[in-house]
Amino acid sequence: MASRQPFTDSDTADEAVRATCDDASTCKRFATSKGYWTDPYIQYFVRQTGERKAPEINRGYYARVHGMNHLLDAFLKKTECNCQVVNLGAGLDTTFWRLKGINMMPKKYFEVDFSMIVARKIHNIKTKPPLSKQLIETHSTDSLLFDGHSLDSDRYCIIGADLRDLRGLEEKLKKFQLNTELPTLFLSECVLVYMTPEQSSKLVHWVADTFHTAMFVNYEQVNMGDRFGQVMVENLQRRQCTLAGVEVCCSLDSQKERFLSNGWENADALDMMTVYSILPQDDIARIEHLEFLDEKELLQQLLQHYCICWASKDKLRLGLSQLAF
Repeated sequence: MASRQPFTDSDTADEAVRATCDDASTCKRFATSKGYWTDPYIQYFVRQTGERKAPEINRGYYARVHGMNHLLDAFLKKTECNCQVVNLGAGLDTTFWRLKGINMMPKKYFEVDFSMIVARKIHNIKTKPPLSKQLIETHSTDSLLFDGHSLDSDRYCIIGADLRDLRGLEEKLKKFQLNTELPTLFLSECVLVYMTPEQSSKLVHWVADTFHTAMFVNYEQVNMGDRFGQVMVENLQRRQCTLAGVEVCCSLDSQKERFLSNGWENADALDMMTVYSILPQDDIARIEHLEFLDEKELLQQLLQHYCICWASKDKLRLGLSQLAF
């Protein structure tokens, strides 16, 4: 997401959205340092800061990471990795390295984000051998494409693009060999909410229109009409970060409807409290012993205001509609 189309009124809004990438990465780095999950690669993208994160934030990120990974891994297994993954607004995400480590690589893994974020990520990959070594191992020739705003190899591609400019996005993805005939999974985490409902609807419609067999997994806010939701919006506005698409975050039904009214055959959604309650409970018990949580009601409120919504269309009849928690 990078060009100067009307997103909100000013470039300040885009800058504030870019800052959320650092927030998420810092939270993930802190949670992994406390032992919530293992990510040996995040240290190469994010410095450990002295700032502590509250236990409810760490548990929220645990649910987010494990929930998204659950559906991603299920898609890879269902397609036997004969597929593509496109991570929209990927930020400093390390999923490519995780999949390489567990030998569950799709045919190609694409990431898209603002050009400024992409440039930072590419610089880190170039200068950190533990990152670049894994990338080179998946590449068959000497010719890795590295430039300021894109990276392309046989199995991994990073593109600087604006998700609001669908023509530009499609051109760049096809330039780097996105195959519209392959089953393709689209991922987004707190991305669509920063686009207007019209913009995000056009994006999910473009995906449905372009791919005959696809899945879209979206993590973002929900139940935003109550007082807790209003406080979340106000806190972000104080940082000049406007949730331009918050009206789609009214309910699980409104989240599903965005997909069902834009060409998707099936859609489902769960709030993160529900996801948290159905993740493997032996590991939930482990993480709940990591830190004392005083305000259990606050954790519940927080998790009830985020959700995972997933949609599918399945011309190849792979059984994508069966993928769930």
